[in-house]
Amino acid sequence: MTDTETKGGSDLRPDAMAYAEREGLDFIRAIVAEDLRAGKYETIVTRFPPEPNGYLHIGHAKAILLSYGIAAETGGRFNLRFDDTNPETEDVHYVQSITDSVRWLGADFGDEPLFAADYFGQMYDFAEYLVRQGLAYVDSSTDEEIREARGTVTEPGRPTRYRDRPVEENLDLFRRMRAGEFPDGAHVLRAKIDLASKNMLLRDPLIYRIRHAHHYRTGDAWCIYPLYDYAHPVEDAIEGITHSLCSLEFDNNRAVYDWVIDHWQDYVRGQGGTPARPHQYEFARGELEYTITSKRKSLQLVKGGYVSGWDDPRMATLAGLRRRGVTPEALRNFWDRMGVAKFNSRIDIGKLEFAIRDDLNTRAPRVLCVLRPLKVTITNYPEGQTEELDAPFWPHDVPKEGSRPLPFSRTVYIDRDDFMEMPSKGFHRLSPGAEVRLRYAYVIRCDHVVKDDDGQIMELRCSYDPATRGGGTPDGRQVKGTIQWVSAEHGIPCEVRLYDRLFTVPDPEAEEGDFKDHLNPDSLVVVQGAVIEPGVRDDAPGSRYQFERVGYFCSDVVESRPDALVFNRTVTLRDAWARAAEKGAAGSGPKPEKKPKAERAASEAPKPRSKAPAPDVQRSPELEARRARYAGELGLPAEEADLLSRELATSELFEAALAVGAPAKAVANWVIHELPREQGGRTTENLPFSGRELGELAALVEDGTVSVTGARQVLAEMVKNGGEPRDLVASLGLQQVSDPGALAPIVDQVLAANPAKADEYRAGKTGLLGFFVGQVMRQSGGNANPALVSQLVQERLGG
Repeated sequence: MTDTETKGGSDLRPDAMAYAEREGLDFIRAIVAEDLRAGKYETIVTRFPPEPNGYLHIGHAKAILLSYGIAAETGGRFNLRFDDTNPETEDVHYVQSITDSVRWLGADFGDEPLFAADYFGQMYDFAEYLVRQGLAYVDSSTDEEIREARGTVTEPGRPTRYRDRPVEENLDLFRRMRAGEFPDGAHVLRAKIDLASKNMLLRDPLIYRIRHAHHYRTGDAWCIYPLYDYAHPVEDAIEGITHSLCSLEFDNNRAVYDWVIDHWQDYVRGQGGTPARPHQYEFARGELEYTITSKRKSLQLVKGGYVSGWDDPRMATLAGLRRRGVTPEALRNFWDRMGVAKFNSRIDIGKLEFAIRDDLNTRAPRVLCVLRPLKVTITNYPEGQTEELDAPFWPHDVPKEGSRPLPFSRTVYIDRDDFMEMPSKGFHRLSPGAEVRLRYAYVIRCDHVVKDDDGQIMELRCSYDPATRGGGTPDGRQVKGTIQWVSAEHGIPCEVRLYDRLFTVPDPEAEEGDFKDHLNPDSLVVVQGAVIEPGVRDDAPGSRYQFERVGYFCSDVVESRPDALVFNRTVTLRDAWARAAEKGAAGSGPKPEKKPKAERAASEAPKPRSKAPAPDVQRSPELEARRARYAGELGLPAEEADLLSRELATSELFEAALAVGAPAKAVANWVIHELPREQGGRTTENLPFSGRELGELAALVEDGTVSVTGARQVLAEMVKNGGEPRDLVASLGLQQVSDPGALAPIVDQVLAANPAKADEYRAGKTGLLGFFVGQVMRQSGGNANPALVSQLVQERLGG
């Protein structure tokens, strides 16, 4: 076995590392690319092997998208295989849920998933082979005796009295185990490897156990079941997996994996076959803040009534995220931005929320909804009259068209939060004697406040200016505030569920005491009696919207009906937790929602102790002014403005890049997303280049001189050694090719070399577009304009 094989191929040769850097590949994709370049495999085959005993969570999405993405990018194959070797905890319900979630993510695994249980016969035959070769033995020791004999990290293991049983006796006992002669726990089958190994997993691991339990797929056909360290590599070998990707906690298991695979190859060759040689590679999981993904602890939340179920929208399960309204595209973009690393880390949940907002901004049409209705009677509007206003679904910065008729009448509802009887400084909404603009409608003025006997405000009586239809003011007067509203006559009552982060601390499992003590008591607030515009009544469950000035929402796929609409908040319009931290609001997270007639979910569950996120942003007046300018004058999203102004060095880098003339949005992307991937442990102050060079690099991308992929390579070189971006583009040979005449022959060559895949694309497998683009990019040395390549490929394939 070579060193590379021993290490799972995690180390690349210098020339391969240079290629990976040049292509902008993560270390896993770099390994795959090197294997293809070296001719090690004709087809890349990857897999995702969940055990069907629970629901998938957001961390699983990373593993699925990585394995599937590599297979799709290389024109390979991706398998969904259920590792169903534990009959006591597995169920067909989980099979269905996991299958549905993987399909929802867009990972194409063919017509049907695969099952480890279908390989039980082959696994058993191979185990008999190991026994006959003296590589496995039946151990009749108790569990405690086996544990004690394994030794410790400082002391080697020692053989039990059964380790040297004759092969014939082992084979007889193993066959009788298979026949069901023995009760659970009477015997186990162990691999005979190395009791003195420093890796304790190699000290004769268990590979079969007796379990008289009904299996959801095989029934009672088996009473012995293989363990993970044995079953996993055999399953991979049977399926011809080339790159077996798993998370870092399986790093030590790789030695057992390789032992099993090596002997599997001998076994298959002995039968005259040609064995596959899978390799295991590990990557960092990426833990998300303010969540838990532990199956055991998630089960406590479900069984304890702290959440409504596995698909509760506050859960980190894919079922929960889906019900909350998160799209698979948002998850793909999020994990793509996070990259693939070799070291575990915790990820700011704000980055996930940013990806969700970024996705929904161009996906969710705008509608009007009032959460806490306050009646407004427009006294000078004709009684009994209704008019329809043309209201666009999309703002000007979203390149989509479409509008809907919005009914307007004498009585409307506004949100109670948009009226203040004694307005504070800076309040630009409605107050006595003041004007406000009703979105898409008219400017109104509050003339009178109606209260009940207890002094509670029940109604506002206002007048409108007929000349301001559509919101303009022909006389030029300034009306600073614009608020949402709904016609009282036409609006539809609905229930709105305001979901928030499930925990009040970033890492609830690391805190003292019970993790449930840190549950956020305001993680769900149910608002009854909200009113929404009528056009959404017949939309399909799961439809997504932006409630203007409120947040992104979707209609609940489980409980919403046309006669009883229910909407789930997917994400707020801005990061309320970051704003709370900016204010240094110790002892509180985001301000709890105010709501008469609102209920807290799980009110009968044990009341968790509230503990807020620690404030982590204290800005100087200069940085606060910059944050406001970034969000206002430069038009950056609030989250980006926040990140760019948290530290002086980052802000100075951004300012210097802007001075070159590069677009603010492009520079923000390089500072926030691209630079952190490359700088490693270096601080911004110690980078060997300034904001000027970063701005020039962004400008080169914008004018088409270099592709984004090429620019990433330039940035990597800049972080290492500095340099002028334009000179580096030239010296590295990264000038982007945007000439159709130059690219067309390469496209034709790639299509001619892959006629079967071209036919599959024409037959409807359009996911192969990425394969063709990738092949052209490789042929061009990564310098082709990918958008132009995509266009040329589609033109030739009729797409």
